[in-house]
Amino acid sequence: MTDTATTTDDRFDTPVHVDTGDELDALVAEHEVVLVDFYTKGCTLCQAVEPVVGNVARATDAVVAMCNPRTDLDLVDEYDVRSVPTLVLFADGEEVDRRADGFVDTDELVSMVERYV
Repeated sequence: MTDTATTTDDRFDTPVHVDTGDELDALVAEHEVVLVDFYTKGCTLCQAVEPVVGNVARATDAVVAMCNPRTDLDLVDEYDVRSVPTLVLFADGEEVDRRADGFVDTDELVSMVERYV
């Protein structure tokens, strides 16, 4: 896991990059609420969503992770990633919400996360 985030009292102010299913599983198990942005390089829509995901990391107590499923192709099946960007929200280790239908703005994504924090 590439932890480039600033932490203050277990709070991550920027997204954490994870490269493998094991890293993602550990992150989800270790934190109450985790939002995962599955993206690919070169995806224009993914690039548009990236600052929104960063805003969510700063605005909420959730841990936000970014994961390129091409680094571990098992992630595609394990997390049912059929398009990018796919945003998956976990609470207490369980998937509780997902968005895979295009651009999501900051307010909508913060509201989705805040229901579980």
